[in-house]
Amino acid sequence: MSELSTKSSRLKNWVPSLKGTRLKLYRLASRLNIPLADAAKVELEQHDNNNLESWTALQRLPRSLYFNLALPESELDDTGEAKRFYPRNKIRTAKYTPLNFLPKNIFLQFQNVANLFFLFLVILQCIKLFGNQVNPGLAAVPLIVVVGITAVKDAIEDFRRTMLDINLNNTPTLRLSNYNNPNIRTEYVSYVRRFKKRVSALFRVFLMKKNRKKEQNTAPDTVPLEDLSSQRRPSYDSIFRESIDMADPFDESKGKDEYGVSDGKTTVHQQRAMDVIDYQAVGSGQCQFKKVFWKDIRVGDFVKVSENEEIPADIVILNTSDPEGICYIETKNLDGETNLKIRHALTAGKNVVDEMSCERSRFWVESEPPNANLYEYNGACKCYGHTETGMLDESQVHSEPVSLDNLLLRGCALRNTKWVIGVVVFTGDDTKIMLNSGAPPLKRSRITRNLNWNVYLNFIILFAMCLVCGIVEGIAWRGHSRSSYYFEWGSIGGSAAKNGIVTFFTGVVLFQNLVPISLYISIEIVKTIQAIFIYFDKDMYYKKLKYPCTPKSWNISDDLGQVEYIFSDKTGTLTQNVMEFKKCSINGVPYGEAFTEAMAGIARREGKDSEQLSVEKRSFIDRDRMQMIAQMRNTSDNKYLVDENLTFVSSQFVHDLNGKAGEEQSMACYEFFLALALCHSVVADRVGDRIVYKAQSPDEAALVGTARDVGFVFLDQRRDVMVTRALGETHRFKLLDSIDFTSARKRMSVVIRGPDNRYVLICKGADSVIYDRLDPGEQPSLQKVTAEQLKTFALEGLRTLCIAKRELTEEEYFEWKEKYTAASSAIENREERIAEVADLIESRLTLIGGTAIEDRLQDGVPDAIALLGSAGIKLWVLTGDKMETAINIGFSCNLLDASMELIKFDVDQETSTPELEVILADYLYRYFGLSGSNEELEAAKQDHDVPAGSHALIIDGGVLKRVLEGSMRTKFLLLCKQCKAVLCCRVSPAQKAEVVHLVRDSLDVMTLAIGDGANDVAMIQKADIGIGIVGEEGRAAAMSADYAIAQFRYLSKLVLVHGRWDYNRIAQMVNNFFYKSVVWTFTLFWFQIYNNFDANYLFDYTYIMLFNLIFSSLPVIVMGVYDQDVNAEVSLKIPQLYKRGILQLNSARRIFIGYMIDGFYQSVICFFFSFLVINNVTVAAQNGRDTMGMQDLGVYVAAPTIMVVDSYVLLNQANWDVFSVGIWALSCITFWFWTGVYSQSWYSIEFYKSASRIFRTPNFWAVLFGTIASCLFPKFLFMTVQKLFWPYDTDIIRESYRTRRLQNFDEEEGVVESPEASTDWASSTLQVPFNMSTSSFATMQKKDKDHVRMDTHSLSLTPSIPNTFGRSYSPSFMDGSPVFTDELLNRPPEFHPTRGSVSSSEQPLRPR
Repeated sequence: MSELSTKSSRLKNWVPSLKGTRLKLYRLASRLNIPLADAAKVELEQHDNNNLESWTALQRLPRSLYFNLALPESELDDTGEAKRFYPRNKIRTAKYTPLNFLPKNIFLQFQNVANLFFLFLVILQCIKLFGNQVNPGLAAVPLIVVVGITAVKDAIEDFRRTMLDINLNNTPTLRLSNYNNPNIRTEYVSYVRRFKKRVSALFRVFLMKKNRKKEQNTAPDTVPLEDLSSQRRPSYDSIFRESIDMADPFDESKGKDEYGVSDGKTTVHQQRAMDVIDYQAVGSGQCQFKKVFWKDIRVGDFVKVSENEEIPADIVILNTSDPEGICYIETKNLDGETNLKIRHALTAGKNVVDEMSCERSRFWVESEPPNANLYEYNGACKCYGHTETGMLDESQVHSEPVSLDNLLLRGCALRNTKWVIGVVVFTGDDTKIMLNSGAPPLKRSRITRNLNWNVYLNFIILFAMCLVCGIVEGIAWRGHSRSSYYFEWGSIGGSAAKNGIVTFFTGVVLFQNLVPISLYISIEIVKTIQAIFIYFDKDMYYKKLKYPCTPKSWNISDDLGQVEYIFSDKTGTLTQNVMEFKKCSINGVPYGEAFTEAMAGIARREGKDSEQLSVEKRSFIDRDRMQMIAQMRNTSDNKYLVDENLTFVSSQFVHDLNGKAGEEQSMACYEFFLALALCHSVVADRVGDRIVYKAQSPDEAALVGTARDVGFVFLDQRRDVMVTRALGETHRFKLLDSIDFTSARKRMSVVIRGPDNRYVLICKGADSVIYDRLDPGEQPSLQKVTAEQLKTFALEGLRTLCIAKRELTEEEYFEWKEKYTAASSAIENREERIAEVADLIESRLTLIGGTAIEDRLQDGVPDAIALLGSAGIKLWVLTGDKMETAINIGFSCNLLDASMELIKFDVDQETSTPELEVILADYLYRYFGLSGSNEELEAAKQDHDVPAGSHALIIDGGVLKRVLEGSMRTKFLLLCKQCKAVLCCRVSPAQKAEVVHLVRDSLDVMTLAIGDGANDVAMIQKADIGIGIVGEEGRAAAMSADYAIAQFRYLSKLVLVHGRWDYNRIAQMVNNFFYKSVVWTFTLFWFQIYNNFDANYLFDYTYIMLFNLIFSSLPVIVMGVYDQDVNAEVSLKIPQLYKRGILQLNSARRIFIGYMIDGFYQSVICFFFSFLVINNVTVAAQNGRDTMGMQDLGVYVAAPTIMVVDSYVLLNQANWDVFSVGIWALSCITFWFWTGVYSQSWYSIEFYKSASRIFRTPNFWAVLFGTIASCLFPKFLFMTVQKLFWPYDTDIIRESYRTRRLQNFDEEEGVVESPEASTDWASSTLQVPFNMSTSSFATMQKKDKDHVRMDTHSLSLTPSIPNTFGRSYSPSFMDGSPVFTDELLNRPPEFHPTRGSVSSSEQPLRPR
């Protein structure tokens, strides 16, 4: 019993050690980027969560950083050192180091199954039992070449990253030296790290020399960085001394009466200012800001950043060179945005100005743990209070909230600010830029994923071949009845079973080419070159931004040719994201004249001449603009108005502003634009004599810019004072609080105190959000009329916002301020608590008016959408705009047309989930007769046709959220599947990604997502292909995408031309690669019939080694890089050709099997033609020696096989020119060259002089040409019959192009006469919604007697095919061309916009 207990205790002690070892292995695998199983991930995560002392668990907890204060006991370990370990600021984006490159790269490469297989073959051949005929070193050459090329490519790519990392880590910055940082542990530098430091120093010297050479070669007219300071933003005092009666508009002495006590009646809320300086402390004087490298920065350091320098780590701002603690940063390295953003220093650090003040500061920062959210940070700066004598009072703890507004993120650049002093809170991998720099989701193309099926099939064939050889050879060597028993020395194995096993593995070595090792490296080479072609396509180069189409993921170019669904953002993607203020509603009166693209679309749907109407309307707008400018010049001298930049045109507005319509309307107009000049977060910058506003969104810049143009100029903001000039009068407003805009709030608010000491809240946001917060008992008629006017603006394609206000008493404000301060100081759930407190004050609002901004479509968007739709691609628009705006943009960009019936899926929030499901089921059954069953979903997966153009679905984001969360996903997906167009309005980024995920996984289709903003990143990464547009909202989407383009219109060529080409090329290349492997390998197998299946070599081993590497690889690679069935122009003119990619016809498995069967047949011809000639006809060479040896037979078989394989690949190419034919000839010549040269060498042993002996016999040449003809004739016959009687779409178009019936694309549009019935024409596979009025086929009947008939009823293009092959023909296994059906209906909708005007008696915002 005791023995059992002893064993169990030992087992218990042993199990934890096994678990610890297992966890260590998991961590090692994670560091080596080896994917872990889900169970391993869960176990590792649970261990880290349970072990609170682990580094991973501590990283997930909030951190407290102490400055010039001792760490509390809870932050110390047993040795008195800081318990926490913070990562160094040194970052490494490179995958390898000089020490681990070789083992790690080889390890990662051999995760590829094919590489493992060929390594196994090399090992087999090292055993003489299996590979005694082959030199193991020679056998390893193909594997070494493939692995070596990949390693060199990885090394070059990683070396660039390493150089960038070294350059960045060794960037100098200023850090406070001789400062005792209590937050970090005593650092031990190991010998390995010391060695790495020496290596880094060598690289640093190399970079310095390289940069010095660049500087020497730089042109002398280059502007040095120091000279940029002359272009910095001018000081406040020098710019804005705008008024004669105000020597300094920011003079605090003038503001004390205004903002302090007024007539002794105003209650003053004051407290002693928070200050982190301990004025009783005595500094050592040894602390100085000295230059160090970025990699030496640690958490808890004081750093000083100068103008135009990048921020080395995530830093909390203590003070800046600006008197008000303001600094400006550029965040293009983080989100791609180039506009400047404003950041504020902590008020508690306003006295931290130099080294001495840093040394005398006493405070601590409580920070949230590291996270990847770039738009949120929660922390608090705390310090002790001061007594009246200036001593620290530890009984008082003051706290100031630290938010993103007080944080400088690593990678940002400091602009227009001389210096910033701050403390480091996150370094290295904990910084937000590094947490966001994780690799995007690994995407593999569909053909690459399906390639595994082809490889597995070949493995099965290989196994069967080796099994046959093993069984037959074992039986053949069994017993003594065979004659070889008396002449051979015996078998290797000694028994039948052992002989069979040896022969099996020898066969694996012999037939290894059935799994082509060079296929993977060839595909990688081909896709790299395809990406280069895309990058250098001048048609996708945007000159304005000097930006080409930039591939980020090079391995999915073939997926571009199989896209069935495109999900697009609207703002900045379909539109220019250049906002222009066009109209507004003030006190119920609409102002503004505009003729938008949506209005032009409405005119076309109503049967009006939109072009003539546009000319008339724009002529009127020009006249009204001149009149308005003249009136404004007479009203006030606004020197900031630039006439040509005025977008808001309404002379009636100036008329009413001047009081011609009454004092009430004049005050309403004044209050409206003054509110626009105050409620914002823009930065005013001076460019010459102009003021330019830099805002975080184009909408806000347009609103403040229009207020400036009409006379309400926001001059600048200094800390909490906003200076405006309204109609020539300068006013100052105290900015008390600002509640920023978020995607969840959809509004922003400011609380200001004017010169008359009134507290006013101004709120602007989406009309639905503002209307929910209006006082229900006030302005009922004004709210109704304004809502109708905003709806009219939305119908005209304009983006609408509402402006509202609320007057507060001083007691109401300070009561709310106390709650807001507490919420702002929260470390956890700060945003939620702020939103709750904001709702308290953003209520019972008074409506001021509404704005309407136009976001114009990008050039070429309607044509691009029409082109993609003609190709069979379904486009869904996912936007945050309201439903009416999205609908009208849909009409203006050709996504919607008048023939469609719009299904608006928008219900009240009070509608229960069962009721919503009933409504959805009713839509599905009423419009399409479907019930939403799983059987219908399976049928929908097989249906790839474009839905009939009779319905379009428009769904609101609130409804979409409920549909996606519940059990209605299948019904919703079927409803969308039946609609030709789908618009999802007011959707969040997460909802966009969820819609893409639903369609991609449920329908098993290829999806593409395109957007331009950070809110589109989730959608882009979720789709199979992500396209980012480099636009006004920055480059966040482009940085996360697989391809980056500058304009939406480039998408049509990227998909319809490059995508279709690359898909066809890769599909053909893969099939031909496996075909040639089958031909070559089975010729070896047929030889085993006459050799007792003993796995003996027919060819010289150099043939086997060089076949896939040299003799047959170039033609296939050229096919994958260079082949094209039709040129780019034809691909864009006939987009219906793209449908083959959607149906995946060129990569179907039946085509692959067809190529395998063809290869099987040709292997029979290649071997048996040669064998039968040699076996039955005795031929002697000139030296008298016969040509019946095994090596001679190998030459007889190899020569025609290689010629057939290369010629077959050339025959499958659609484009023959000098280059492709030259590559074919070069591949053939390499065989003849190698055979002739190598056979002359004594090293060839039995192969010696084979070429000179065999090439001189007539039998060889007879076999060569006879074999080539016999192998290729069936393929040639099949292709001829197929193109004559069952042509593909491309065959029809190519023939038309070659016969000059499809050539003159740029000529004038012709008229196609109505066709008459003809018995000379039959059906075609190309039945498409063809646009006859714009097609180049319209000129064909005039140019050629062999007419192309246009069937106006089926809208199909019918080729010249004999009538004997009617519509009931059955296509071959390679057939399957698309069948498009579409009908155009004309049912114009009716729009009845209404306008109204009411007055308001609310007290205006105008200062007194």
